[in-house]
Amino acid sequence: MRTIRIHVDQPLTPAATLSLPVQAAEHVARVLRMNAGDALTVFNGDGYDYVTTIVSVGKRDVVVHIDGCEEVANESPLQLTLAQGVARGEKMDLIVQKATELGVARIVPLFTERSEVKLDPARAEKRLQHWRAVAASACEQSGRVRLPEVMPAQPLQTWLEGLANDGAQRLALLPEGTQRAREVRFSESGGLLVVGPEGGLGERDVAALREAGFRGLQLGPRILRTETAGLAALAALQALHGDL
Repeated sequence: MRTIRIHVDQPLTPAATLSLPVQAAEHVARVLRMNAGDALTVFNGDGYDYVTTIVSVGKRDVVVHIDGCEEVANESPLQLTLAQGVARGEKMDLIVQKATELGVARIVPLFTERSEVKLDPARAEKRLQHWRAVAASACEQSGRVRLPEVMPAQPLQTWLEGLANDGAQRLALLPEGTQRAREVRFSESGGLLVVGPEGGLGERDVAALREAGFRGLQLGPRILRTETAGLAALAALQALHGDL
């Protein structure tokens, strides 16, 4: 039987009664057409699933009783950050969604030398909230109870200058890369994976990455689209070094 899971961005306590946020309530009432007495699982990213029973359903108001909670341990032991050159349109949504399903710990949208997407501050904030909602929805579907951190979009150089020297493996997908996924060795700090946008990483990008200690990762003889490349690399690294 399918378990219906809803993310709510608020504290959750067993035995409490909770009014779902408006957007979540509308989804439960109008899309899922759930009724009083139905079971619903909610989570807020603290590592637990909270089992609830729906008490009442209105057009924009759903009240649930939290019957209990259970810890869920399905996070990948391989802590990966995907630093993705911002892709056009729905491609970026797809990347965020599938990277979340593949267990990525953090997603960093990057503006690089060949980026075609330009965002003013207002649009950047709107896109950030949208990408975070996409990640939350992917957690609902995939059973994750910890949301990946989706950071604000930023220039590649800005991100590089803020990186901690924590021993994380630094990788960039490059056609000329010599490192293969099976050869990578990770520490407890995991790894950082940089993927260029449409058109790939420019010469200045590659020079900056190499100066920051990134090694070129190669995925075979074919050049993959940006919406394929990062996801293929994540899947390969998770299969070889994570939990796939």
